[in-house]
Amino acid sequence: MELYILFGTFVFLLLIGTPVAFCLGVASFATIAYLGLPPVVVFQRLNSGVSVFSLMAIPFFIFAGDLMVRGDIARRLVGLAGALVGHLRGGLGQVNIISSVMFGGVSGSAAADASAVGGLMVPQMKERGYGADYAVNITVTSSIIALMLPPSHNMIIYSIAAGGRISIADLFTAGIIPGFILALSLMIVAWFVASKRGYPTERFPGFRMVGSLFISAAPGLILVAIIFFGVRSGIFTASESSNIAVVYALLVTFFVYKTLSFGEFVEATFAAVRTTAMVLMVIGCAAAFGWLLAYTKVPATLVAALQNVSDNPIIILLLLNLLLLVLGTFMDMSPLIVITTPIFLPVATAFGVDPVHFGVILILNLGIGLCTPPVGAVLFVGCAVGRVPIWDAVRTIWPFYGAGFATLLLVTYIPALSLWLPSLFH
Repeated sequence: MELYILFGTFVFLLLIGTPVAFCLGVASFATIAYLGLPPVVVFQRLNSGVSVFSLMAIPFFIFAGDLMVRGDIARRLVGLAGALVGHLRGGLGQVNIISSVMFGGVSGSAAADASAVGGLMVPQMKERGYGADYAVNITVTSSIIALMLPPSHNMIIYSIAAGGRISIADLFTAGIIPGFILALSLMIVAWFVASKRGYPTERFPGFRMVGSLFISAAPGLILVAIIFFGVRSGIFTASESSNIAVVYALLVTFFVYKTLSFGEFVEATFAAVRTTAMVLMVIGCAAAFGWLLAYTKVPATLVAALQNVSDNPIIILLLLNLLLLVLGTFMDMSPLIVITTPIFLPVATAFGVDPVHFGVILILNLGIGLCTPPVGAVLFVGCAVGRVPIWDAVRTIWPFYGAGFATLLLVTYIPALSLWLPSLFH
């Protein structure tokens, strides 16, 4: 009965439009009351959920990404991407994808990527004769590449939701190859769609211009190297690297590019505070919700149920993927990571899946959910930027979904794609 109260209250509040954090908190209170436990347990679990040192990395990575968005980094990265791949079929579409790879490594946020890169690329693509739906579809689906690359704060949330036992450095490293595979898959689909629709290519500007644009964009790219190699080598922790990222972003945007005004700095600060407050509220309430799941033995029950269905890891992973894809269409990513990790990670490890490998599977699944209605946050951002009705975009987005699903299957059933690169550092 307690599970009916927990999930019933949560779903009811979600359906009537209550913010996710309150859905989790109220559902936890209702279940605690039914179980006869003291209500203070909810506050204790909430407090323990946010009192994790690794969480310090999240607000600073968010702040650094916001500074980069406002400090002209995105435009320079787009210029470099245009010089590198603009001459391929569907030129500006290919530029959009490579820009997401570069900017994703700076922001670590799919929504920031869709907003910054989409804001630059979608108007240009529409002016050059590209369909608005094509421009939005590429912007939306390529933005989830940011979730796979360091400094993805969702990887940090997964590590914390797993009890802090999984190395953030390993997770950062594990997402790189899957992120590049996703980018390549999207580029292939973009090429085919552009060829079918007869979209143009751009002129190759020459190697001298490529070199000039690379120098212009280098400070932004160097940030990615500082974060990755600093954390990976153990010179500093993920939390320390986030502080370094903020200082570096300020130095670049204030003194190198001289593009960030004091007013924009204040706006970025307030935006980072608001986003951080929302993320931490969700994480805290989800921690209480997750504790109740463990208390009522939901993970153990699910493992037993799936073992009754099949003892084949291939089938179990397929079922987990389907569950995560469905859940990802109805909830935002951060709360889903905190809720589903305590449930599904024990299932995955019981069938021999490495926790780092499962983290990549989880993030990619939920990233695809961000591009899917009815609650696809990144889809909404992309459509708002491109001024395209959501259903107009969804009607033609299926080839790009196909690229995401193909990448997901490869990552799921070829563990080496996620685990080979981290193994080189051990």
